[in-house]
This record gives sequence, C-alpha cells and structure tokens, in this order.
Amino acid sequence: MTPLSEFIFLSVLGSIFTLIVSTPWRPWLMKRLSQYTIPSFNLFKGFTRSGIVFSDSTNTHNSTCAFNKQKLDIIHDLSDCHEVASSFSTLVQQDGAGCWPPRSNHNEKTWPACLQAYKDIYHEMAPLLPAENASLDDNINERRIFEFRTRFVQLLSQKVDLAEVQRLLHAADAGRWDVFPRDAYNGFYCCVAWCRHAYSIPVVRLAQLEKSIALPMELVMPWNSMQSHFGLDSESGNNMSNLVLNFNPAGGYALKINTGLSTLIQSSEEEFARIFQEVEVLGVPIYCSIVESILAYARGDKESCLEHVRDIKGQLRPLLSSYYDRVHDAKIARSVWLSRVQGFYAWGMGHQNITNGEWEKFDGLSGNQVLLFQALDAFLGLEAYLPRLIQERNVPLLQRRFCKVVKKHAFRGQLADEGLDGKIKKEFEDIVKRLRVFRSAHRTRAKVYLTQPAPERLPMTAGKSLLKEDMDQSLLFLDQFMVGRLQQTV
Repeated sequence: MTPLSEFIFLSVLGSIFTLIVSTPWRPWLMKRLSQYTIPSFNLFKGFTRSGIVFSDSTNTHNSTCAFNKQKLDIIHDLSDCHEVASSFSTLVQQDGAGCWPPRSNHNEKTWPACLQAYKDIYHEMAPLLPAENASLDDNINERRIFEFRTRFVQLLSQKVDLAEVQRLLHAADAGRWDVFPRDAYNGFYCCVAWCRHAYSIPVVRLAQLEKSIALPMELVMPWNSMQSHFGLDSESGNNMSNLVLNFNPAGGYALKINTGLSTLIQSSEEEFARIFQEVEVLGVPIYCSIVESILAYARGDKESCLEHVRDIKGQLRPLLSSYYDRVHDAKIARSVWLSRVQGFYAWGMGHQNITNGEWEKFDGLSGNQVLLFQALDAFLGLEAYLPRLIQERNVPLLQRRFCKVVKKHAFRGQLADEGLDGKIKKEFEDIVKRLRVFRSAHRTRAKVYLTQPAPERLPMTAGKSLLKEDMDQSLLFLDQFMVGRLQQTV
C-alpha cells in the first residue's frame, strides 16, 4: 500500500470510528464488536461526545479527566514498581495538577487577587492586537506598535502589585499549593506567556525584524520564575504554555488572538488550537499503554506486552484521525491561518548571553514540542528530533524526563523475529507506518498553508522563526527538515 493510499485508508477508518462512537446504534455495535478480540476497541468502550473531546466537540475538560482517571490511577498505583510509571505519575500530579491534559484554571476571579490584573489587562488589550486590514506601511505599523506597547506598559504599572506577585511565586516555589493552587498556577503561566507574545506583536515585518525587545518587569519577573519552575529557559512561550494550557476546566478556549474579527478568522484560530489539546486528550491511553507495555516486558509477560503495544496501534487511529479531520480548509481556513493565527505564536527574538557573550535567538512554538510524538519516538527507539539545547529551552523538564526514561527502557531493539517477539515487532512496524503516513500528510498540508499570501510579513514559522529571503527558499528549507524526520521514522 502506498503512503497516499494508506493515508486515505486511515482517514476513512477514522471517520468510521467517529461515526460509530456518536451513533445511536453505538451500544449495539460495541456489543457486537466485544465478541471479537480487538483490544484497541476495549479502551475506547464508553467513548461518547459527553466523555471525550472529538474534533468538533466542546465538551468539558473535567469530564475528559474523569474519563481518563481510571487509566491514570492505574499508573499512579504502579509508580513504586518502575521508574517509567513513577516518571509519568509525577508529571501528571505536578505539572498536570493531578490530571492530563493539565488542569488550567482560567477563572481569574478564583485566582489570588494580585494576579487578576493580568487577565483584566489582556482582555483590555486583546481588541487592539489584530488589525482588520493589515498595513504594508512601515510608518503606520511603527506607530501602532508604539501605541500598543505604551498602553500595555501603563496598564501593567498601574494595576499590578509586583511585590505581591513575587510573594505568591515564592510560595509556589516552596510547595505552598494551598496558597497558590496548581491549576491557577498553570492558568497564570498561560496568561503571562500570552501577554509576552502579544507585547511583541510578531505578525508584521517591522516587528519581525526586531532582534530583541525590552519587556516590562511585570512580564519578566513572573515569567522567569515560572520558566525556572518548569525547567525551561526560553524567552518565548511553548506548546504547553500557549496552547495546551489555554483551555479552561470546562473545555473552553480561554485567551484569544483575533477578538472582534470575523467568525471565519476566530473559528480557524480556535480549531487550530484545539488540535494540540486534543492530541493530549487522546494521548492519555497511549501514554498509559507505553508504561504498561514496558512494565509487562520487564517482568517477562510478553502476552500482556503484545496487548499493550497493540492497544497503542489502535489508539493512534482516532488520534491521527482527529488531525486529518481538522487540518483542512473547511475547519482552518487557509486564507487566514498564516496572516491571522500562526504569527502570534512565533517569537524570533533573543538576547546576549551574559555568561559567554554570545547572541541567543529563541524560537516560538512548534509541533515538535508536543509530548505525545516525543514519547512515541522514544518508545520506538528513534532519535529525538529536537536537539538537547532546544528541548531544554522549550520542553518542560518533567516531560523531558518521562521521554528519557521511556527511551531508556524501550525494548523494540531487543525483540527477536519469531514467536511472541515477532508479533510484538510486527505491531511496532505498524505503529511506525502510521507515524510515517501522518508525517507525510503533515508535510503536504503544512506547505499548502504556508504558501498562502501574507504580504505584510516575512516568511516565518513559529518553530523556526524567520526563514529565508523568499517563500520558495523558505519552503525548500522547511521541506528538507520534514523529509529528514520522515526518513528517520523507521
């Protein structure tokens, strides 16, 4: 089967799966399916639109956590048995505030009082962030940037009590989560990241050409503290801070880029963001099966190991289908994504390293920061795509540790060709095939979106910042690293 035909085949299967779990006949279908040994369906028994976030769902984060709680509790109970279970459980309990995807409280009225000003300020500035008609005049853009940042600084200096903010952050550093609850900490981390990206306004050429930016202390001090907490040192936000954590416990999309613009623009923005949250929602059973397969292999229970690896293959189908079903023009409009959405997440600025005197440039968000795909690569025994320095800048420490432990105990390379080993090996090969199809499809779709006209800006991606002088050169550059990763997926 060719990559194209397999891509089409998997997309059709994903659509059939979505139909099954949403149809009124679902109980009858699931009863019939349960007569057969198909482990991947067993884990999805009970999937309804009230229990999980599908590609067009706005169901609650809380119900999603409740749905995944049983699997997460199993791993937590195993945390004393093996370091891979301990590593994942620690990630969930600490960074996830006891859940995965992480709980992120965006109800500023429940935040400690001194933090509420940040959300108020963002909401006041948000309508000024987008321009209905992008200007190509540098003088106009220079004035707009100056006025936007001046107003931002005024509001921060007037409304934020920095000493009180610092006191709260010190409490969090000391483990006083009764004073500063973890879910509110996650929401505040997201809010500060969004404020910093908004302040930079990276969507027009004039701002893109800035090599550095003097951010106000109200956005520097808390950011440095929280980046240290998560084990990061990038000036820019990351996949976790800006995307995954930007969904409240009710599953609602919290902070927005294009306030006041057309429905097409705003819906495209939200649909794009939901991809990253949905990956983590649908990824929970995969993380758990990775852990359980490693434990089963370690104790010599290869039959259970086979079932868990087979589960991963089955669970990949609806997860990748959620991407295929969303990344197309009907959900995320090609005409607006590059000009109205992608630029906000980019960064491209830097600073001089005071230790060695070298200039350091920080990139913005990238799909390569997504935990699910890093964990799968580690489990498959593939080399990490992101260099160590980039990981340390943009991927939270506990996520890096989990992937490192998975890599340490990955057993694919130890399998023989016969017996149960051979069957497990075949499941691994099928997982790799599905990842290759996904990466091939992503390569094609990414180029389609990146070739849309946006004359007010230079070629730029959120993960690689400024690219080459023109789009043709830029696409060649992007294609080379995407092809490289595709070739490594073996």
